[in-house]
Amino acid sequence: MKKMVKISILCILLFLLVSSALYLKLRGDYVKSNPPGTIGNTAGNLYNSGLFCESDGKVYFSNVAEGGALYVMNPDESQIKRLNQLKVRNILAGKEHLYFFQMGSSSQDTFGQIKGMKSFDRCKKNGKSLSSLARKTVICAQLMDNTIYYVSPTKEGNGLYQVPTGKGKEKQIADYALSPLCAKDGKIYLVGQQKDHHLYCLDPQTGGLSELWNRNIWFPILDGDFVYFLDLDTNYQLCRYNLNTQEMQVLVKDRVDFFNLGGGYLYYQTAGKEPGLYCMHQDGSNAYLLAQGAYHNLNITSQYLYFQPFQNETTLFHSALGSSIYAPFTPSSPKE
Repeated sequence: MKKMVKISILCILLFLLVSSALYLKLRGDYVKSNPPGTIGNTAGNLYNSGLFCESDGKVYFSNVAEGGALYVMNPDESQIKRLNQLKVRNILAGKEHLYFFQMGSSSQDTFGQIKGMKSFDRCKKNGKSLSSLARKTVICAQLMDNTIYYVSPTKEGNGLYQVPTGKGKEKQIADYALSPLCAKDGKIYLVGQQKDHHLYCLDPQTGGLSELWNRNIWFPILDGDFVYFLDLDTNYQLCRYNLNTQEMQVLVKDRVDFFNLGGGYLYYQTAGKEPGLYCMHQDGSNAYLLAQGAYHNLNITSQYLYFQPFQNETTLFHSALGSSIYAPFTPSSPKE
């Protein structure tokens, strides 16, 4: 009799242990819905590799000095902390989770991640509960509400896909590369890729694609009533177009390779024999040279511009928004 009682107690304890483990596993994998209107990152940052992403008073970034590992800090660059050792880019943020494309471990000493493995992943904002949404190469991606929209290679070229942030299967939206990076109010503003490079609006729910403006453009960034872009018809001049008044304004007459905007400022990299990184107000006024030379990956937070020398993936500079001074940004690895 006593033996039966002991067996029953052991069975109950085992059941409770398994149930608790299953509950914690399901709780860890649960993805709470994002607030309506959630956008994962700015289009400008994502056009520039999405190395920085600001959300709810924190800045999540790829620390190129540590092989691209995922870090977090305050907007003023205080309280820097490493979240994991994955080499990441295209960082997106929801209410409780981060999403990013990872290219394997940033460290030779990391176990549990295959060196060189590529996938689009999700984790909590503390870096825990890592899981994969798409085990493939993702060229670019954006989060809109509770769906990830991304471009990935196909047998024919590239295609546009969507996948839920929680449970669910991926779905192909287009069999050619429509960029989902410029998103607002449930719509995606993009450049045509088949007959022209005009400005279009895509409704992901219906698949409807409507033309907004019949001019050949590149890298559209929607800000208020304006669309900022590079004008293909005038050798990549930096311009903006008012969607309400239908007026176009040339901001930079020289050829521009990269640009980004935020905090009332517009940063742009010019081409030519004497390339330079410049800053101006978003209306095109008060332009000045910030750094002589060729730079790319212009990422903007609420307080800083971050940028890299062209063809140098391990050096990073920062400059306070509106400042004429810049310096190396070298966040050190925290002691763990």
